[in-house]
Amino acid sequence: MDVEPRAPFLVERMRGFDTTIFAQMSALAQSTGAINLGQGFPDTDGPAAVLDAAVEAIRTGHNQYPPGPGVPVLRTAIAEHQRRFYDLPVDPDTEVLVTAGATEAIASALLALCEPGDEVVMFEPYYDSYAAAAALAGAVRRTVVLRAPDFALDETTLRAAFSRRTRVVLLNTPHNPTGKVFTPQELSLVAGLAREHGAVVVSDEVYEHLLFSDGPTRGRHTPIATLPGMGERTLTISSAGKTFSVTGWKVGWVHGPRELVAAVRAVKQFVTFVASGPFQPAVAVGLGLGTQVYADLAAALQRKRDLLCEGLRAAGLRPLVPAGTYFVIADGADLGYADGLALCHDLPRLAGVVAVPVRVFHDDPDAGRSLVRFAFCKRDDVLHEAAQRLARLH
Repeated sequence: MDVEPRAPFLVERMRGFDTTIFAQMSALAQSTGAINLGQGFPDTDGPAAVLDAAVEAIRTGHNQYPPGPGVPVLRTAIAEHQRRFYDLPVDPDTEVLVTAGATEAIASALLALCEPGDEVVMFEPYYDSYAAAAALAGAVRRTVVLRAPDFALDETTLRAAFSRRTRVVLLNTPHNPTGKVFTPQELSLVAGLAREHGAVVVSDEVYEHLLFSDGPTRGRHTPIATLPGMGERTLTISSAGKTFSVTGWKVGWVHGPRELVAAVRAVKQFVTFVASGPFQPAVAVGLGLGTQVYADLAAALQRKRDLLCEGLRAAGLRPLVPAGTYFVIADGADLGYADGLALCHDLPRLAGVVAVPVRVFHDDPDAGRSLVRFAFCKRDDVLHEAAQRLARLH
């Protein structure tokens, strides 16, 4: 007699991760015709030199499997980028691994480093893939809440998150979804506790070039790997998607000590094997662009941030002005919404705009409940139209 497969089919540790909030809100934008300021992707392409290099790579036969660690020209460009901007010495042959975006790098790192029951310290609100990646690894997340309005790191709370089971600290700066940039003092605190507990730091730095000149670090990014004693215990992750406005290319990377990178590579090869063949040499071109190109990208995004913040103020919302990234948070309580999710469901009807509720990035049910996140990595005309629509709320 045939036996029916056992249900439910999804393993317990992954229940609750079925549909992301980004997919839900993007579908809402599409069904209502609202402007989608929920999902963080640009609506313009990146530098022409980078796009042209991709076309040239496709036309000249770079369309088959690239080498497992990544094409040599990109690994060399990553190493040179880290030396140029941060004075970090990186061996492109043994200390760099190219991945299918930063999301795969994070998941592969946690799968490689964590045994079931190991603990991962992370900061909430967190990018949603962090919780899912920890669950995939069977790890336990220990979260540290960053609270509005300044999202400052509380030392007592951070210390309480560490234990003898701490295996990884998952850091994200500049931080999504808050736009916070960790200060040198905060980075030193995280670094000291990681060293004290023998933890590896996995540092997600995909917004490293999207810092603003009026932030606490004056637009300068500091990788935690540059702090004393941290180079040997840090995996630094970044990607081309945010810097060069090519989120669909899915070219990310991780670098660090060869033993840690080898561990990630052992897992990654059985996840995607390889990816993005013709885009890898194009990203190498991007990483070699002049310093002014990077500065101009950040300045243009800062102007867009200011444009949207003005629109939010005109709508009766007080934006929590970010120091970096694509995103600005506002408090729905200003409009009488104690629940940001309710506001996000109503915004398409009230103003023809879609945002994302911050509460879904929290474990703490009371933290961030009324906050909503808007993306400003859009064309100026889209942001102007969104601002005009939001003014209907006031």
